[in-house]
Amino acid sequence: MYIIAIGWLYVTILVAANEPSIIAGIISFLFYGLLPCSLLLWLGGTKARRQRRAHRESLANQRPDDGDRGDTGADQ
Repeated sequence: MYIIAIGWLYVTILVAANEPSIIAGIISFLFYGLLPCSLLLWLGGTKARRQRRAHRESLANQRPDDGDRGDTGADQ
């Protein structure tokens, strides 16, 4: 997905360079390139963010249990 974003930003930089003024070039780059590309990457990464959060929560839930198992083994 990153190659698509890089290609899209490249095209929008070329379009922005052909604008008649610098302000028009900056605005066209922001509204045609940077904002849609950042939205695409953010929406595309939603599943990965959800999986990372679930993994961190599962690790946090396992850590207190690991210490309890060591104590019960010594008692038996």
